[in-house]
Amino acid sequence: MDLPLAADRAGPAPITVQIVGQLRTAMTDGHLAAGERLPSTRALAATLGVSRTVVTGAYAQLFAEGWIEGRHGSGTYVADGASGGGGEGADGRAPAALAGRGRQPGERAGPVGPAAPGRPVIDLRPGIPWTAGIDGAAWRRAWRSAGAEAPAAAAEPQGSAALRMALTGYLRRSRAVRCGPGQIMVTRGVAGSLGLIAAGLLRPGDRVGVEEPGYPTARAVFAAHGAQLIPCPVDADGLVVDALPAGLRLVYTTPAHQYPLGGRMPVPRRQALVAWARSTGALIVEDDYDGEFRYDVGPLPALFGLDPGVVVYLGTTTKILTPALRVGWLVAAPELVARLVDVAAGLGDWAGGPAQEAVLSLIGTGDLERHVRRMRHEYARRREAMTAVLGGGDAGRAGPAGRLLGEEAGMHMVLRTGRDAEELAREAWECGVAVATLARYFAGPVTVNGLVLGYGGAGSGEITRACQVLAGLAAG
Repeated sequence: MDLPLAADRAGPAPITVQIVGQLRTAMTDGHLAAGERLPSTRALAATLGVSRTVVTGAYAQLFAEGWIEGRHGSGTYVADGASGGGGEGADGRAPAALAGRGRQPGERAGPVGPAAPGRPVIDLRPGIPWTAGIDGAAWRRAWRSAGAEAPAAAAEPQGSAALRMALTGYLRRSRAVRCGPGQIMVTRGVAGSLGLIAAGLLRPGDRVGVEEPGYPTARAVFAAHGAQLIPCPVDADGLVVDALPAGLRLVYTTPAHQYPLGGRMPVPRRQALVAWARSTGALIVEDDYDGEFRYDVGPLPALFGLDPGVVVYLGTTTKILTPALRVGWLVAAPELVARLVDVAAGLGDWAGGPAQEAVLSLIGTGDLERHVRRMRHEYARRREAMTAVLGGGDAGRAGPAGRLLGEEAGMHMVLRTGRDAEELAREAWECGVAVATLARYFAGPVTVNGLVLGYGGAGSGEITRACQVLAGLAAG
């Protein structure tokens, strides 16, 4: 194959970076078509007169970004959707990384139109998983398995019995949640779970505690069902139990990685929250939206394990895999699950059968847990790229651009800055970097000024460049 590649040893960029850039260009301009086989690392290294390690590193970077894919026993190929004019998306990633993605929870819409003519935008908004990191072979295998199943003759509002059984093992291994299949309900993700809880348990005017700042979609769901929203303060350790007001019917919390500030609720505070629920008769809704991803220590056990009688545990495939899948789970006491199943049956609100079968296949083959392990390592590298520039090292440490919060877990962190965050976000957009500000997470006055920076939707190199832009703007 005659590829437009050259290795310039006198050039300013490392040879690996040169090869990555030249191959991206070849795929973008159509010189390399989707499905076309690339030379082996040995052959390309010989052609360019470079070390095979250099070419292997370039291929690894392109694979990580979703431009190329490996086929067992066959070689390396250009990934579907990665070639042809305009092959790179508006945020500079391969199109495969954008498949099925709409606006995500916590994601702030940027201005309409490009940041500048011909300039791609590096997207550091939160709530975006790295969908290009999904093993294509495992993904296709899961959907072939789903397609082999005969269509269900009747609806299953509680979810597939086989999937619920598989989830008992997955949740025990990944989050130390011990439950039986009768305690699990398969839903359409966290928003779907919240909608069923609101419809089944709340009456108009019921007082519902929500974290302040917190997840806007949770506020919207509860408000739509007539609840009286009560903002509840958070600090560096998450929800402040001692500040919870009286008369709450339930409280919604994100203890593994407070959304958006990133605090982790320590065990004594978890115990205090459960004791508060027991004494007041309130229900705790625990949203474990990205609890699988922790980088300093192992993930803390879920609140549900402390007292299944007062906690409803919510999980989702949105951050693990893709928001397009629309499959999540709700774990609660059996009598509460039965009540919510009746609500779902009355509303016709449950996850699609084929999607459930695909998730079942991913769990059954071990592909889901292998994917989570890979993503944990991948997100850790991206997190390190962000903290290396912004100076986060330790939680709360001040760097050249400000102070980082919540970088020990999840897929985002917060940068507290001395500059006006909204103004900084606008300037960043003009420089080709999309970020969110903390303002949209507050129901009341904005008391914390800062940016919410996701690292799921951009490669490590892009993150480094984008953070250098932010650091320069924040210091200006």
